[in-house]
Amino acid sequence: MQMSVFQFTLIPAILAILAAALAVRVRPGPQAVSAIQHFAAGVVFAAAAGEILPDIMHANFPLATLIGGAAGVALMLGIKQLETRIKGPLGILSMIGFDLFIDGLILGIGFVAAVKTGLLLTMALSLEVVFLALALSVDLQKDGYPAGKAIAMVASLMALLPLGALLATPIAALPPAVVTGFFAFGLMALLYLVTEELLVEAHETPEKPWITTMFFTGFLTLLLAEEMMG
Repeated sequence: MQMSVFQFTLIPAILAILAAALAVRVRPGPQAVSAIQHFAAGVVFAAAAGEILPDIMHANFPLATLIGGAAGVALMLGIKQLETRIKGPLGILSMIGFDLFIDGLILGIGFVAAVKTGLLLTMALSLEVVFLALALSVDLQKDGYPAGKAIAMVASLMALLPLGALLATPIAALPPAVVTGFFAFGLMALLYLVTEELLVEAHETPEKPWITTMFFTGFLTLLLAEEMMG
């Protein structure tokens, strides 16, 4: 299973590196970025609601759910506070690296739940990190980094995805209540990603109806993918 999780985390990592390489040549406009963010938010929300939430509800460990969920919210809020206090490129890179590690952990937790859950989360998080790589590559160039160095820095950060996923692998051997707590943690982190990062940033650009529609398009895309996978 470890090898399988590692291989799947390479998919979003490679896509993100390719996106960073593309961004140094073709910079997407504000509306295109907002549309990508809406679509990614819809996909991630569908993965959270359709895959992780049912596992938590059916496990019937309310205390573990409360503890894991509270820990997830507290951690994401703590990361947000650190982002406001650490200034400069190093601070931004540190926070993005931590976010990617958490994403890898969530992906690993998905594979603990079921292979199908892991596959759908791979799709969802791939969209997230592709956007992240696009934005980060553009920001680094604005700060004066050469294109090659910007791509190399994005690639280095993406190595944190498989590390986080592999850390989640031993969770499968833990008691069911503890596993449920980790699921609740991952669910809160995913919901925070949708509501406080992707959509907040997407709404910085004046919306048009077709951009708003991209959220529901992303949601339906993952929903249909789940049904087709059986």
